[in-house]
Amino acid sequence: MSVNEHYDPRDALLVVDMQNDFCEGGALAVNGGAALVPAINAEIEAARAAGALVVASRDWHPVDHVSFDYRGGPWPVHCVQDTEEAAFNPDLALPAETVRVSKATAFDADAYSAFDGTGLAGYLREKGIERVIVCGLALDVCVKATALDARRADFAVRLLESLSAAVDPNAVDDARNALIDAGVEVRP
Repeated sequence: MSVNEHYDPRDALLVVDMQNDFCEGGALAVNGGAALVPAINAEIEAARAAGALVVASRDWHPVDHVSFDYRGGPWPVHCVQDTEEAAFNPDLALPAETVRVSKATAFDADAYSAFDGTGLAGYLREKGIERVIVCGLALDVCVKATALDARRADFAVRLLESLSAAVDPNAVDDARNALIDAGVEVRP
């Protein structure tokens, strides 16, 4: 499953939502989510070795978040701030210098993209980043939204599809096509 991406200091590897609630046993488990961790760890190491920036996004919902089904949202309670369920998968090897981006932190607004309300695009520009390489969970939801927003922010974007998994496997083709149509390079 290793991708062996070639990185340089103008790249950012953006690992999307590799959290306990999105891996097997979690409230919104993505089938095969935990199995991605070893290959993502290898990508993190390759990025670091080349001087690329490593970014990890996470859902970081307050208690009683608007996206929760009992509040009329589409999802069960998940990734509540400061809980074990919201923590990154324990096998994910995030270096200390990893930029951690928390999204959907307001009570009354949801956010699927790591760029939505986080200031990430401006930060990446300040750091001289030109290309964003995206992987993680879930391909058909937050990975897709993050990659699309990175393109809207005028970054070159590459999706590492083999290092991403979807909530709905039947939605992968539609997600891939939307990304390609937006100018995202999809690497199998």
